Amino acid sequence: MLTLKQIYDDKARVIAGLEKKHFAGAAEAIEEVLRLDGERKSAQQAKDAASAQMNQISKSIGMLMANGEREKANEAKAQTGALKAQIAEFDAKMSEAEEAQTKLLLTIPNVPYDIVPEGSCAEDNLVVKSNVPHHGGDTVGTWVGEVNNDEAKLPHWELAKKYNLIDFDLGVKISGAGFPVYIGQGARLQRALINFFLAEANKAGYTEIMPPTVVNAASGYGTGQLPDKEGQMYHCEVDDLYLIPTAEVPVTNLYRDVIIDEDKLPIKNCAYTECFRREAGSYGKDVRGLNRLHEFSKIEIVRIDTPEHSDASHKEMLEHVEGLLQKLELPYRILRLSGGDMSFTAALCYDFEVYSEAQHRWLEVSSTSNFDTYQANRLKCRYRRTEDKKVQLCHTLNGSALALPRIVAALLENNQCEEGIRIPKALQPYFGDDMIR
Repeated sequence: MLTLKQIYDDKARVIAGLEKKHFAGAAEAIEEVLRLDGERKSAQQAKDAASAQMNQISKSIGMLMANGEREKANEAKAQTGALKAQIAEFDAKMSEAEEAQTKLLLTIPNVPYDIVPEGSCAEDNLVVKSNVPHHGGDTVGTWVGEVNNDEAKLPHWELAKKYNLIDFDLGVKISGAGFPVYIGQGARLQRALINFFLAEANKAGYTEIMPPTVVNAASGYGTGQLPDKEGQMYHCEVDDLYLIPTAEVPVTNLYRDVIIDEDKLPIKNCAYTECFRREAGSYGKDVRGLNRLHEFSKIEIVRIDTPEHSDASHKEMLEHVEGLLQKLELPYRILRLSGGDMSFTAALCYDFEVYSEAQHRWLEVSSTSNFDTYQANRLKCRYRRTEDKKVQLCHTLNGSALALPRIVAALLENNQCEEGIRIPKALQPYFGDDMIR
């Protein structure tokens, strides 16, 4: 949630940033926030004046009674009673203005950083790095092969059937579309990737968390999934609980209403969870097989940091995710998302995509974001500065490291050969073999 200080300090920049995110009615929304804040301040001033007057009159009542001026004392008591009623009215006006202001602020997205490119959709994202020749960005990394668009390459859903790795029809039978059943070597590959990603996160200094996969509404509001993504979340209506769309929600909410000492930052957590997304309206070839699921496995990395260090934290997270893709020997690229393609809560976001040689397309496998103070303001996640003991809002960051479905799709499609499907060297100790046969 935007802070009032942000808006008052540079209203023009806030409005321009919201327009970069293609938020309709940005100027009107910000002006309404300020109008409601003016109402609150006006009611506060009136309340303070009435309270001061009531205190002054209350002090005089005892003196009047001592002097035998009972009639004047009773008049003074009546005045204080009227002022109490006025103060209650001012309190109600303040609460009403604050509630309306907060409700409005919850619908306003985060302001993107200046380096976020202009644009309205994914086509406007900026490729900043690639380890694949001729696919935009700087050609870097460890990839030494060539992207092969051989038509003979089988897509992962056919490979899954050929090697009995994943049964999509069984998933439909017991749950519905978007809930695959992993079998045998397919299940082992899932477990291998989960253990590999967690082990790499542990090496990088992340403390593993095993959180619940259902959260209350306060947690959804804390990280910004509510009210923005309410239609995409599975809601358990009887208990008013939500299935998590990502481990970001429960892990970041560990620090809701918490003040952290500066010397404890940055906090680095990772978590493996199942994730649930309704993905309403998704259809077509882009959702076939593992491309888009309602339930999937993901390892998330989360950081809580100071404003001064969050940029460095973000870069470290990007390097961590890139290192995973290099170890998996996958062709990848990194994109800086445009304003129109960024999430509601992010101030800066980079997507990692891997290339699918059978589908001839790029598949998103990670989004790594800096939220600045936006989530922290909702969460009341703060830190106490060592130097002056002042309490300030933290910065929050998170990223997928990594989401499994499209990684599995790319591994199967890109590594198929006559003998079977080759397992990358870094993954072999976790999988227990060098090949799926």
